[in-house]
Amino acid sequence: MNELFGTLSDGTPVHRWTLERAGTRVRVLSYGGIVQTVEVPDREGRSGNVVLGFSGLDGYLAHPEPYLGALIGRYANRIAGARFPLDGRVHTLAANDGPNSLHGGERGFDKRVWDVAPVPHGLRLTLVCADGEEGFPGRLEMAVTYTLDERGALGIAYEAVTEAPTVVNPTNHSYWNLAGTGSGAGVRSGSGGAGGHELRLAASRFTPVDADLVPAGDHRDVTGTRFDFREARRTGSGYDHNYVLDKGVTSTPVEVAELYEPGSGRVLTVATTEPGMQVYTADHIGEPFAPGAGIALETQHFPDSPNRPDFPSTVLRPGGTFRSETVYGFAVR
Repeated sequence: MNELFGTLSDGTPVHRWTLERAGTRVRVLSYGGIVQTVEVPDREGRSGNVVLGFSGLDGYLAHPEPYLGALIGRYANRIAGARFPLDGRVHTLAANDGPNSLHGGERGFDKRVWDVAPVPHGLRLTLVCADGEEGFPGRLEMAVTYTLDERGALGIAYEAVTEAPTVVNPTNHSYWNLAGTGSGAGVRSGSGGAGGHELRLAASRFTPVDADLVPAGDHRDVTGTRFDFREARRTGSGYDHNYVLDKGVTSTPVEVAELYEPGSGRVLTVATTEPGMQVYTADHIGEPFAPGAGIALETQHFPDSPNRPDFPSTVLRPGGTFRSETVYGFAVR
């Protein structure tokens, strides 16, 4: 189902699409490719929205920085100094996070209106980024497909091609609160926050960061630290870190995480082809939401990879195709 959701100041219409299958209902906006709502049942069979969002377009326009539910790119996370070398040339990016580039710059994927077309059990969103946009080289053709499978799992598949060497690292920035968050301007945490959720994560290492949240030094073993989620435990607060997934890069999605909310019984599983996951406990999410209102589990390559040859490469060249896939599954117990 497709309906008008609002209109931008320049008159561009923004539409909302609804997907429904096997007890899962998902609403997606053409603006930013935003996942506005994900409704799934709790252990009593009562359906509720489990992602943070706004009921109207004005909320997203007034509060862009949390990137609620949005597609992120060209490069998710931070690139230090808003610059990176590629093939002997240094590319200077838009600095929108102190001295660094964050989530694609001032006008990344999250602030663009995507073309949307229905596909079986889903939607295909497409976008073209010009050469030099936000400082990134190469004309980039991007496609993101949202689907619901026969179990009601939400799949997000990314594809990109370029006309010149560039870097690509997209993700989705949904904030999860499995207790049921509601969706509307003025809503704070809705259910009291996500700090009581229990997280299990198949990652033996994480990436320490400096004061600007840019990777500092080598990956660190989680053993004996508060970063160890190899056994399920409460998330609490104070996390905005990249985890190095034990599985590495894979050609098909492998389950790497489980999030559980004891009150509702809802379980979220995350399977991905990506080598990393940014865990952000939304300590600085900003109004109208309270700190810790949700938790973001962003599957991606590592932050600042274009400046770190020791990290998995994010370089895409002409003739190649970038592909990535993440699947969010839902259950109860």
